[in-house]
Amino acid sequence: MASYVKEIGGKLSNDPFFTEEIGGGGGGGDKMRRVWVPGPVIVGAGPSGLAAAVCLKQKGVPSIVLERSNCIASLWQLKTYDRLRLHLPKQFCELPFMSFPVEFPTYPSKNQFVSYLEVYAERFDIRPRFNETVAEAEYDHTLGFWRVRSKHGNPDEITTVTEYVSRWLIVATGENAEAVMPKLDGMDVFDGPIKHASLYKSGEEFGGKKVLVVGCGNSGMEVSLDLCEHRASPSLVVRDAVHVLPREMLGKSTFGLSIWLLKWLPVRLVDGFLLMVSRLILGDTAKFGLDRPIIGPLRLKNLSGKTPVLDVGTLAKIKTGHIKVRPSIKRLKRHAVEFVDGRIERYDSVIMATGYRSNVPSWLKEGEMFGKEDGLPRKPFGWKGKNGLYAAGFTNRGLLGSSMDAKRIAEDIERCWKADAKFCTPFTQSLPST
Repeated sequence: MASYVKEIGGKLSNDPFFTEEIGGGGGGGDKMRRVWVPGPVIVGAGPSGLAAAVCLKQKGVPSIVLERSNCIASLWQLKTYDRLRLHLPKQFCELPFMSFPVEFPTYPSKNQFVSYLEVYAERFDIRPRFNETVAEAEYDHTLGFWRVRSKHGNPDEITTVTEYVSRWLIVATGENAEAVMPKLDGMDVFDGPIKHASLYKSGEEFGGKKVLVVGCGNSGMEVSLDLCEHRASPSLVVRDAVHVLPREMLGKSTFGLSIWLLKWLPVRLVDGFLLMVSRLILGDTAKFGLDRPIIGPLRLKNLSGKTPVLDVGTLAKIKTGHIKVRPSIKRLKRHAVEFVDGRIERYDSVIMATGYRSNVPSWLKEGEMFGKEDGLPRKPFGWKGKNGLYAAGFTNRGLLGSSMDAKRIAEDIERCWKADAKFCTPFTQSLPST
């Protein structure tokens, strides 16, 4: 073992991204290789992963970014509807070291945001390794490194299995890696398309049809509005109480105003102010089937991560009856839906705006930092675990939280990087001497 480690250490000093061919990868003709990485391995090339890579690069720390899709920000590019815009003003959504173009509107469109991310990656020369699906990541206590095993290639092709070995692992796959598709009684008999909102692009294909949207978060509200604007007849299933706030208050963004008020007032008073102004602007939402939770919007966000809905015009369509509000579904029938209040209505399609979840438990073999049920950090706003494990974009703070995580992670890794550099190359310091 000692001679092998010395050999690897020597090769790393000359070629920090040393690649070693190690034979078969589990049968089926797969090729197997090992890549030794001097800096962190980052899993995910969304905003969080890109921000982490850029912050590290600014500190002089190299990294490798692995992305299972064929593009950066795959959730934004491949799984969002066309009318999507940033829900918060652009100044709260920019990534470290680069602002949005001045000509962009206050709330950039989906395409504008994707363009911003592409320029961001190009400017800082961040080149993710695409079509790399991480199948397993586990910390090797004997070696003192993370082993990240990734598969590259389509199922019909010969797959290259690569094991990336690194001292640090940054999980940047986010809270929205996999679509949540609840099982409804009668889904197998309903004679119409049932799709998740991640597959919805535009209401154009639903013109003249009756569509049931399940879920009243920001996505469900906006999909309903988009359907309405494309001459469809949408109904919105509201199963739980929900806070609906205007996107702007008193000439300022609701989010920005909240941040400013929280500098001077406790959460309880800020919640009271937001609800009072919301009632003046939007009226009593309970009259239209949108009951508010007992807990205020900011406190609820802190306790459960449930984000309030920022209204962009949906409520006006609900008030005029163009969008119907319905209770929970009891069962689906062949051409209709039965609700828990006994009402039965015919629908042509069902769109499940039922959110997303983390996929971390499916590939990360670790039991302390991330919960096995929800795949989120166990500690609120947790960004740092043990043995060089980090999380970026899991703090329920949106893009602003991603930037904060990236800066903290880069600063933390930089300290280790500089400490090791005083004595030897980073990897030689960490390799065991047995």
